[in-house]
Amino acid sequence: MQNYLIKNVQVVNEGRIIIADVLIKNGRIEKIGELITQKDPSVKEINGEEKFLLPGAIDDQVHFREPGLTHKATIYTEAKAAIAGGVTSFMEMPNTIPNALTQELLEDKYSIASKTSLANYSFFMGTSNNNADEVLKTNDKRKNVCGIKIFMGASTGNMLVDSPNTLDKIFRESEVLIATHCEDERIIKENLERIKKENRELTAADHPVIRNEDACYESSLLAIQIAKKYNTRLHILHISTEKELMLFTNMFPLKEKRITAEVCVHHLHFSSDDYARLGNKIKCNPAIKASHNREGLWKALLDDRLDVIATDHAPHTLEEKNEPYEKAHAGLPLVQHSILLMLHYYKQGKISLEKIVEKMSHAVANCFQIKARGYIREGYFADLVLIDMKQQTKVSKENMLYKCGWSPLENFEFPASITHTFVNGHLVYDKGIFDESQKGERLIFDR
Repeated sequence: MQNYLIKNVQVVNEGRIIIADVLIKNGRIEKIGELITQKDPSVKEINGEEKFLLPGAIDDQVHFREPGLTHKATIYTEAKAAIAGGVTSFMEMPNTIPNALTQELLEDKYSIASKTSLANYSFFMGTSNNNADEVLKTNDKRKNVCGIKIFMGASTGNMLVDSPNTLDKIFRESEVLIATHCEDERIIKENLERIKKENRELTAADHPVIRNEDACYESSLLAIQIAKKYNTRLHILHISTEKELMLFTNMFPLKEKRITAEVCVHHLHFSSDDYARLGNKIKCNPAIKASHNREGLWKALLDDRLDVIATDHAPHTLEEKNEPYEKAHAGLPLVQHSILLMLHYYKQGKISLEKIVEKMSHAVANCFQIKARGYIREGYFADLVLIDMKQQTKVSKENMLYKCGWSPLENFEFPASITHTFVNGHLVYDKGIFDESQKGERLIFDR
């Protein structure tokens, strides 16, 4: 395979930025140092001067829709968008059609990815009220599955888990990470019925009132109580409220935490004020809420109560989003623009490059115990992203790669661009050109 030497680049890794050369050989980072010289004809030199080299982002929550919902997206199309955005690995959710509720159906998704995904991949095992025994087969370490996903709130199909016996059994017996979507279905229904009594047409602006702070808090609290009872490894996805932040701590280093939390880029960027402009385009679950929640999330991200940044990338067609509020599908496409959005906040002085790398790469690798990824270290897989801070990127229909063909960030201008993305040492993306000759690999977990 082609090998590479990135010269004189600013390496952002493990809390510091250094200028170094990085040698990539046989899919791995072979050497990091000053003035590396190579006479090997298989090594191609890339000038990294004035650019930044980051470990590829690992997105621990995406919905790539395949199988069954391929009119919205496929593993191929969304993984390609991820690569263009510097996301080199993803973990995908089980609410496809059919739902990934058996080990066989789960492996079907891995099979699709092995043939089509340009990024590295893993898939969550899905849960329902009646498949606990099947779920717990995921404990077999040979399966190398990122974790178990539990929808502790409304979901599609047969995936709402509200049986106390099922929750108790899975939390008690799971040996792998459990990731939860936490919203209280009872509170959501009560809020919806109360607003419907006003006899008016509901709009997207009602979404954060229906799926409010209490619905999130009560469900997250329940998950944490069960996890503490059994010392379960719990990871709560897409925290969206200031109220929930009291449930998490920064008193321990990440590797010692048994309960961790994720925040998504849209909850850091949008607020309920944006419904007037974007309507159902930013309808998602949990809802984007009032701006004080956004400010609380930023504070908790920076002080390490929130552990990782993800996207919850969830594409729908514009037709599905343009339905009346109650019928409009919830979710938005973001995976191509998550790093760029964080670089926007870096330029604004809100977050450092080192913190971005920590929350989008290092911490995700640590949370899920991913083997030999998430860092720029000798011997690790060469999942790398080269950033040009002097070249802007404007989101347009012409350059977005989502199959759904739209973005809530359309016309937004980022203050940086992603020029190169390496996956397992393969230069898959080079200034807008893809080399699809090599596919991504299944993530391996060092448990």
